[in-house]
Amino acid sequence: MTERWLDQDAGPIVRPYTVTRGRTRPTSDRFDLIATVVATGPAPPDLPPEHLRVLSVCRRPISVAEAASGAGMAVGVVRVLLGDLFEAGLLTVRTPPAAVTAPREDLLRDVLAGLKTL
Repeated sequence: MTERWLDQDAGPIVRPYTVTRGRTRPTSDRFDLIATVVATGPAPPDLPPEHLRVLSVCRRPISVAEAASGAGMAVGVVRVLLGDLFEAGLLTVRTPPAAVTAPREDLLRDVLAGLKTL
C-alpha cells in the first residue's frame, strides 16, 4: 500500500487538500500574486514540512507567485500556507499599492463649474 504514496522521481505524494487541511482560501485577502512576503524570524520546530518549505523560501522579500514557484507548490496551496504563517506571526505581508485611476473628464468639468459658481 505504501508504494501508492511514493513516486520514484518526485518522492512522497501529498495531495494539496491534505496540506491545506481542506481549505481552499487563505484566512486573509492580502495574498494576491504580487504581494511581497518575508519571514520575520526563525521557524519553530513544530511546523509541518510544507510550512517550513514555504517559510524558507520567504527568508528574503519575495512575491507570492515567486514563493509558490520556489516552494514547488501550487499558488492556491501556498496562499493558504502563507495565511497560516502570517497568523502565527512568522511573516509580514506588503500589499502593492492600489492602481490609481484618473477621474473622468466630465466629472472634473462639473467640479470646475461648481467652483466657478462659488
